[in-house]
Amino acid sequence: MKRILTLLFVSVFILSHCPLHAQETETLVLIDTDMGKIKVKLFNDTPQHRDNFIKNVKEKLYDGLLFHRVIKQFMIQGGDITSKDAPMDKHLGDGDPDYTIPAEIVFPKYFHKRGMLCAARTGDEENPEKASSASQFYIVTGKYYTEMELDKMTKEKGTTFTPEQKQAYMLEGGTPHLDGNYTIFGEVVSGMKAVDKIQFTETNENDRPVKNIKIKTMTIVNK
Repeated sequence: MKRILTLLFVSVFILSHCPLHAQETETLVLIDTDMGKIKVKLFNDTPQHRDNFIKNVKEKLYDGLLFHRVIKQFMIQGGDITSKDAPMDKHLGDGDPDYTIPAEIVFPKYFHKRGMLCAARTGDEENPEKASSASQFYIVTGKYYTEMELDKMTKEKGTTFTPEQKQAYMLEGGTPHLDGNYTIFGEVVSGMKAVDKIQFTETNENDRPVKNIKIKTMTIVNK
């Protein structure tokens, strides 16, 4: 009996201290673009966004779509389902599937530092729930902030920053004014050079690159 209780205790200890492998593993997606390859990991604590993005990747929805909105020191955006082979005079940005994803804003754990993968959405007036587009996403590039600038945002807008946020915005850069308003569901783990090539490309008055930048393929990878 004593041996059984000991084994039971050991088993409970192991289970409580060793999460299941499926819970630890974060899905990796390789985005192959005209400007290079970008690898992102998807967060498990935004499960609806993760699962929807995986579904889109497996269905090849992104293959051939454009990065249709690019703003230097801010972000690069893609995923408009009408952007494939779109002529230069076509308005882009409204092409979404016929459903949205409920907001999964995990703040302040996830904030808009450089390299974060986020869901685009329509504005607050028509979308007070902050529901996300089912296909459009953006990757943060942002800019560097000084401690004085962050302190000013705190005083003028009531924004509060954790020490981690402050350090990231000062040393890595980002877009802090978006924090808490958009779902962040992943992060670039390699390929920020490609992201920067895209962000510094020439754009027109609608922030669309004058030379199309395509997502050639997206694939789920192991490492």
